[in-house]
Amino acid sequence: MDENNRNLLLAVVLSIAVLLMWQAFLAPERVQQPQQQQQTGGAPQPGAPSTAPRPGGVGGPPQPPGQATAPSSVPAVSGASRKSALAASKRVKIETPKLEGSIALTGARVDDLILTKYRETVDPNSPNVTLFSPSGSQHPYYAEHGWVGDGTAKLKLPDSRTEWTAVSSGALKPGSPVTLEWDNGEGLTFRRTISIDDSYLFNVRQEVENKTDNAITLYPYALISRHGEPETQGFFILHEGLIGVSGEEGLKEIDYDDAVEDKSTTFENVKGGWLGITDKYWASAVIPNQKIPYQAKYSGWVVNGKNHYQTDYLSSAVQIPAGGKGSTEALLFAGAKEVDVVDDEASKYNIDRFDLLIDWGWFYFLTKPLFFAIDYFNKLVGNFGLSILIVTVLIKLVMFPLANKSYASMSKMKKLQPEMIKIRERYADDKMRQQQALMDLYKEEKVNPASGCLPILIQIPVFFALYKVLFVTIEMRHAPFYGWIKDLSAPDPTTIFNLFGLIPWDPPNILMIGIWPLIMGFTMFVQMRLNPAPPDPVQAKVFAWMPVIFTFLLAPFPAGLVIYWAWNNLLSILQQAFIMRRHGVEITLFENIGLKKKTGATKMTKTE
Repeated sequence: MDENNRNLLLAVVLSIAVLLMWQAFLAPERVQQPQQQQQTGGAPQPGAPSTAPRPGGVGGPPQPPGQATAPSSVPAVSGASRKSALAASKRVKIETPKLEGSIALTGARVDDLILTKYRETVDPNSPNVTLFSPSGSQHPYYAEHGWVGDGTAKLKLPDSRTEWTAVSSGALKPGSPVTLEWDNGEGLTFRRTISIDDSYLFNVRQEVENKTDNAITLYPYALISRHGEPETQGFFILHEGLIGVSGEEGLKEIDYDDAVEDKSTTFENVKGGWLGITDKYWASAVIPNQKIPYQAKYSGWVVNGKNHYQTDYLSSAVQIPAGGKGSTEALLFAGAKEVDVVDDEASKYNIDRFDLLIDWGWFYFLTKPLFFAIDYFNKLVGNFGLSILIVTVLIKLVMFPLANKSYASMSKMKKLQPEMIKIRERYADDKMRQQQALMDLYKEEKVNPASGCLPILIQIPVFFALYKVLFVTIEMRHAPFYGWIKDLSAPDPTTIFNLFGLIPWDPPNILMIGIWPLIMGFTMFVQMRLNPAPPDPVQAKVFAWMPVIFTFLLAPFPAGLVIYWAWNNLLSILQQAFIMRRHGVEITLFENIGLKKKTGATKMTKTE
């Protein structure tokens, strides 16, 4: 077999193997899992403390010795409408450029948030994305802050039933915080001041005024609670579920199923980090003071056959003297995982590894810079699709020296084909002598036969990094290109099997071969035909079917990725043709695809 074709075949086979494994183990199914219906009302509550208090869970996993037990849940109607659940409590409105919702005065929970900048589908009339919903609704999901005692005194502390009073009037807005207050009637007054920025970050300051004659010790806590498992992508490389950075323990990712199976995971004496629950594009996280030690816990359990999930922390004790005050301050993130916002908040508040809230994956060092490049050019040209095309050109320029060397080697190999054929014929009965003569020829002509596979192989890391960017970054969500591509992060919606919509029939997913996958397959076909087909009939058939196989393999992938591959193929064709001409190699594309009669062997610049 020709060495050039052998290397190209090896590269293509490796690429197909990687894509097949990707499809088998990593690619998401188009039909998502049905969302579980939500369950009973109240969430895990902080309970009557003992010697080492922490927030407990309603019906949750048994608390270890020395930890708090949990009181009964707040009575609630299971599966009530969101509207009726919101009406069960007086509320303080939340109004920001990106959020709208409310804080329940019963329990002082942040349990009503809607993302005003994002809709559920590409349809501009579809509903806005709902993030938080109150206990008692179909899909409870909320954040809560509070106090637990040290167990040395029986204290009346606020809980989920507590009716707070809004001291300040008006809605919670950027620059306009709200203050809630509750007097326990036994000498303790609790105040909670909540402020919010222009994006998704809440600042929660808790203060206790002690009018009794005895000093008290309280432990501040915060939690994120979710009842029922939401819709998930079912994607191996995308984490959805419980997440956090627990100091030296580093990043912790727990899937919903594993959370219930493991029941709870606790980290003691943690300093720095955060913890919460993440979806593909949205997340919530409670962020303790980065300089104060705390205890972090990730939990999952079942109540009446329904799953509950919770991440919470219990911070270090706050001493409140008789006649004095004590306070603590913490942050809450609840919103879209916008890269600029997450990075800015991490930098502004020095939040340890908060950028890992976005699932950049193992190739973080490649994926994130690639996103920044695409985002930068998008801001210049106003279209993510055009930005991908520009970045592809830049990638080709960066890799030009390597690709140039590879294509030059391939061109030299093509010129040497007559010499190689003669060597094989001369030493047909002596394979060792044949290989030695070929190696001598390669050495004399300074040709590396293994370099032919590089143009395809070097695309694979960039391919996967771009796939990750398209799949996990919210900036790419619902980002249009031109024409029929309304969402670069979704597959091409057209298909040749209904004549691109002319026939009123929806083919099965396996037949969703759109226009861009066909363009990609054609450019791959042309690129492969720049070199003559291998002499072996089996190999020739493999090469002939390769573009078809890749067309079907890539069709379910995001349209942005298919556009990148097609554009990259076109640039590779131009680059290879230029290098072949520069090295004096005749371009026989039309002859190779049978549109023009072959005129004979390629001219050689080297004579025997």
